[in-house]
Amino acid sequence: MTSQRAAAVPALRPEGTIALIAPAGPAALDIEKAGQWMRSRGYDLRISPGVHERDGYLAGSDDIRLRDLHTAFADPEIDAIFCLRGGYGTPRLLDRLDFDLLRANPKPFVGYSDITALHLAINRYAGFVTFHGPMLNADLLGDKQPPTESSLFSLLRGRLGAGSVLTHPVAYPLTTIEPGIACGRLLGGNLSMIAAVMGTPYEIDAEGIILFIEDVNEPIYRIDRLLTHLRLAGKLAQVGGVLVGDVAGVDRVALERLLKQTFAPLGIPVLSGWCSGHCDPNLTLPIGALVRLDAGEQRVVLEQDVVFRP
Repeated sequence: MTSQRAAAVPALRPEGTIALIAPAGPAALDIEKAGQWMRSRGYDLRISPGVHERDGYLAGSDDIRLRDLHTAFADPEIDAIFCLRGGYGTPRLLDRLDFDLLRANPKPFVGYSDITALHLAINRYAGFVTFHGPMLNADLLGDKQPPTESSLFSLLRGRLGAGSVLTHPVAYPLTTIEPGIACGRLLGGNLSMIAAVMGTPYEIDAEGIILFIEDVNEPIYRIDRLLTHLRLAGKLAQVGGVLVGDVAGVDRVALERLLKQTFAPLGIPVLSGWCSGHCDPNLTLPIGALVRLDAGEQRVVLEQDVVFRP
């Protein structure tokens, strides 16, 4: 399946409606601020009922969180779905997802961190592009640097298509761990979550992909353990290239040394330092889309359109 590009989704139309769901952890939301933020950009915000719920470390029960997700995809008035935050609990929904419903109603779906579980499942079983990108509370309402917002809406509105280079701010230097060029589907997200769903029907299908990884609050020995887990499972030997996002809290020199040890024997291109994940700015990446990674030139190029005009 990974040799085939994921299907594009309808572009976010001007003056459309964006649904906010909370499929993972809870968070306090300034409703007035959120609505004003969306209106100032030309969008209506539809806040799903579960956003107001709290069930310990979860944003509502599994039933509530699943219902909100299904409702947002099924509603023809909803043009895109943004997640409130990450945290915990998203994998609990995977074996209850209605992939037929999702496949019949593709639309931009945005989130990261714990939301990685949904990215992997949707791409594998519904087959359309999703977006590893900013969430409403911490990122968009958190006043992160301008590329956070512009990167997101450039992709969702269709300003970037096949042949476009995904721009990266020059203020944040990239590091070529291993040079080379590879083409494949961009797939991945939070490294801890990728490892957590190994051995399930939702594990990453790594054949020929450009693997994207990021993480937060994991010491270097844990990152080593997670990468070793993927290597021993045979996943790293299948990938065509690696794009490493932000690994927050880890010394960059130590991380680059670990990446060299892990990937140099595989002879694949590896580019590190991409500002995506738990960082500021937090750039959006199209998960499931066909891309070309040029680690030597430090570029990522879209090889397909990720949205289309209905």
